[in-house]
Amino acid sequence: MRTLIRRVLVGLMLPLALFTTVAVAHEMSMAEMELRETAPGEFRWQWTATNDRAVGEGLKPVWPEGCRAESNLVHCGVAGMQGLLEVEGVGQRYSAALVKVYWADGQTRVYTLTAGQPTVHLFGSADDRRGLGEIASAYLVLGIEHILGGLDHLLFVIGLLFLVGFRRRLAWAITAFTAAHTLTVASAALGWLSLRTAPVEACIALSIGFVASEALRDRQTLARRWPALVAFVFGLVHGLGFAGALQSFGLPQQHIAAALLTFNLGVELGQLLVLGLTWGLFSLVRNQPWTWRLKTPALYGIGCLAAYWSFLRLATVIA
Repeated sequence: MRTLIRRVLVGLMLPLALFTTVAVAHEMSMAEMELRETAPGEFRWQWTATNDRAVGEGLKPVWPEGCRAESNLVHCGVAGMQGLLEVEGVGQRYSAALVKVYWADGQTRVYTLTAGQPTVHLFGSADDRRGLGEIASAYLVLGIEHILGGLDHLLFVIGLLFLVGFRRRLAWAITAFTAAHTLTVASAALGWLSLRTAPVEACIALSIGFVASEALRDRQTLARRWPALVAFVFGLVHGLGFAGALQSFGLPQQHIAAALLTFNLGVELGQLLVLGLTWGLFSLVRNQPWTWRLKTPALYGIGCLAAYWSFLRLATVIA
């Protein structure tokens, strides 16, 4: 009896442990810098968002050759800010740094720096000459990091796994989910679709609770008969959540299609990585007599977490 209670508690605590681990990773994922041209060749810069850490902790901007830094001011002279801008420390405390440049002519550009690509070439104006390969690699990494740092999206995918199991229908469900969120990410990022963040986040939490409750049922429900349809419908909602993140990263004007494509590809690769790890873990323990007993407490744990998120997010909508 004591052993059974312990296993039930493990099943309940597993989603919470996953929540803690991934949430910490998500907190670490993004830092933001604002760089504003106040006069020709003169810039003021500051860290604007670092997830409640000391501002800029662990990060150091390295300005292009010919620019001289003085506190939060950068003097670049008549040539302007041209050359490589680097942020040292990316990939340690933060997996990415968002650099928002406000040029004197009123134009704005957003650059995303990662551990694999810690520099960006500036040309003294809003002109963005980054190559296709450079942008594709940056947005691919961003997509992977975003899905791995988004516990709510991952729990929905895991809920589908509990609902369908490792069967062919799981591939169809994941494909439908990917197709749906690709549609809404593209529509929202291009400005064709716009919704407030709070209702979207609340619907995402409710979708997790729905899938968890359906996976707990033994009888044939709509979700069990047509998991791909359910995944597609809720994928449209989750895509709006992805789009909100993508809009905060910014889209390069010259290569919007490439950025959208590689970001969605990164999300898909992240999902497949999680499913692959889950399948590997399941293969190791599938023959243990206690394995199937963990399904119910694990789903209740996911459902409780979804209910908690739903309450918080609906309260935000109402407020």
